Amino acid sequence: ALEMFKKTLPGAGASLMQVKVSTQNMREAALAILDKARAGKSSDRHRVDYIMLAIRGKKFGFDKVLKMIDDMVALLGDEQLDDDNKKEYCEMQFDHADDKKKGLDRDIGKLEATIERSKEGIATLTDEIKALSDGIVALDKQVAEATEQRKEENSDYTTLMANDAAAKDILGFAKNRLNKFYNPKLYKPPGASFVQVAVHKQMDAPPPPPEAPGAYKKKGEESGGVIAMIDELIKDLDTEMTEAETEEKLAQEEYEELMADSAQKRAADSKSITTKEGAKAETETALSKAETDHKSTVKELMATEEYISSLHGECDWLLQYYDVRKEARNG
Repeated sequence: ALEMFKKTLPGAGASLMQVKVSTQNMREAALAILDKARAGKSSDRHRVDYIMLAIRGKKFGFDKVLKMIDDMVALLGDEQLDDDNKKEYCEMQFDHADDKKKGLDRDIGKLEATIERSKEGIATLTDEIKALSDGIVALDKQVAEATEQRKEENSDYTTLMANDAAAKDILGFAKNRLNKFYNPKLYKPPGASFVQVAVHKQMDAPPPPPEAPGAYKKKGEESGGVIAMIDELIKDLDTEMTEAETEEKLAQEEYEELMADSAQKRAADSKSITTKEGAKAETETALSKAETDHKSTVKELMATEEYISSLHGECDWLLQYYDVRKEARNG
């Protein structure tokens, strides 16, 4: 009864009621603020709900509730720091990956240009080597034909000179025989025995001249005409032999010049083939390396593009809603 009486009396009881009313007002005000925060930040709703439950339950004192709120604020700060670090990481990785992708694209373009140039160079060198090889074959054939022709010409020249010399001997023999009959003083014996006979005849008395001057004159005229014809034939043979000798000399000189020029050209073309084959081998090696590098660079580019795709999956949502999340945490 006394306790009941004390509770109903004004004074101390009134002050207790005022404390209770003040505490309730603070709870309600805090709940209103938390309820507003709860509606604005859906991801932290469960945390706010827990704090509101603690306030309504009256089991914990304000010190406990304030600590829970401080813990929640600290957690929001940590989450914001995580977002900041994640945003910095994503932006840095995107920049690095994009730069790498651009560099790989440039490298692939350069390698493709190198591959194209190498293929064109190999094709050109192959054609040039074939042309030089065909030229050497044709040159060797030309040299062989010229050599065969030179042999035939020389053989014809040798035969002609021999035949003309023989013809001159025959004509000389005929002329000598005619001189023996018509002009004994111009006659030349063919050997030593004939010389002795000729000398012996000259020591004897000369034969008497023919009785009929007319007949003698006729023989002289006849012998002069025949011998003149023989001399003309011999002269023609000498001219022919001289011309043949000159032509043979010129032909031989031209042949030797052709052989020298052909040998020089063959050596130069052979050296050029060796040089071009070396250049072709180097170009083929460069082509093989460029193709290998191109293949590996394409793989690296694909891996980079896959990494960029994974970055989008990992970072796009954060980068898109970073400002919204930060504003919500601050709220």
